[in-house]
Amino acid sequence: MNLIFQDLIGKFVQVYIDDIIVGSKQKEKHLRHLKSSFERMRKHGLKMNPLKCAFGVTAGEFLGFIVHQKGIEVDRNKTKAIMETRPSSNKKELQSLLGKVNFLRRFISNLSGKTKVFSPLLRLKKEEEFLWEKEHQKAFEEIKAYLAHPLVIAPPSKGRQLKLYVSANYLSIAGMLAQDDDNSIERVIYYLSRILVGAEIRYTPLEKLCLSLYFACTKLKYYLRPFDVLVFCRSNVIKYMLGKPVLHSRIGKWALALTEYSLTFTPLKSTKGQVIVDFLVDHSKLTKQINYLTTKPWALFFDGSKHELGTGIGLLIISPEGIPTKVSLKTKKGYSNNETKYQALIVGLEILKELEDKNIVIRGDSQLVIK
Repeated sequence: MNLIFQDLIGKFVQVYIDDIIVGSKQKEKHLRHLKSSFERMRKHGLKMNPLKCAFGVTAGEFLGFIVHQKGIEVDRNKTKAIMETRPSSNKKELQSLLGKVNFLRRFISNLSGKTKVFSPLLRLKKEEEFLWEKEHQKAFEEIKAYLAHPLVIAPPSKGRQLKLYVSANYLSIAGMLAQDDDNSIERVIYYLSRILVGAEIRYTPLEKLCLSLYFACTKLKYYLRPFDVLVFCRSNVIKYMLGKPVLHSRIGKWALALTEYSLTFTPLKSTKGQVIVDFLVDHSKLTKQINYLTTKPWALFFDGSKHELGTGIGLLIISPEGIPTKVSLKTKKGYSNNETKYQALIVGLEILKELEDKNIVIRGDSQLVIK
């Protein structure tokens, strides 16, 4: 189908496997578009089922969603199936419920955070008892309340910047893609989220936010590539990954993947869009964790040395929560031992400067540098 309609796709034809939509902005053009599409089908011997066709409509079902002039909307039959579902009594019923909910995840802010309470139930073995507790019912009710009035999400429009909001909390990361419409009203394009797993849970708050941006960009790459994108976050730690040299292998990998996008950091406090309210509420915990001034300081250990192959520096940064981050890199040849230690201290201070926390303890073995 894509080969047959390749020169028409994106103009007035949209194709997905064996489903096709012919859409026009003006009625006068619609007949010409239909004629061109029918001629192409006839040329390649394609047939249509009249019972599954609809002509001259302003809205219709496509791939399980309702598509109309204002955007994409949840099919009421699918939300009704979730709203009428009884609390799960076993693991199989819970898997079925979450499957229905996950189909609508792009409409729900931080769905991974909302459903994380069900994770222990999904890991139960056959011989273990399935218990639906109050916290499970509360999470289920929150999802149903959200789906009672689902958002109408909008497709991106050419010529306007996209807005990407990223955030994280202890167990999940999330993002929201939006764009201003013709009336300067912010419209949601996509919600996305996922649970942190394994070592990701032990990442520093800075690394979790960087991971959130990396996850959002790779997930939404086909949305983001053609546009200039404003990246919004309450803390400017994202600016560190976009604008600083590659100092850490993990963050370096993420930063390298982001070079294909046109991203510009913008402080979240400068926005006024009402559409971000749910997103901020869902991610308020980590924001408070990052922005408050702690009584326990950050610790910076630095060192530098000269050797036959050149010079190198090493840093150990420990957060107030006791989470260590190691950084090492090579520097220019020709530095003395003391000059290398100066460079190590400067790099460490540049990293900590992005955290906007002035409560820092610095430790090194060079009295000259410290004085």
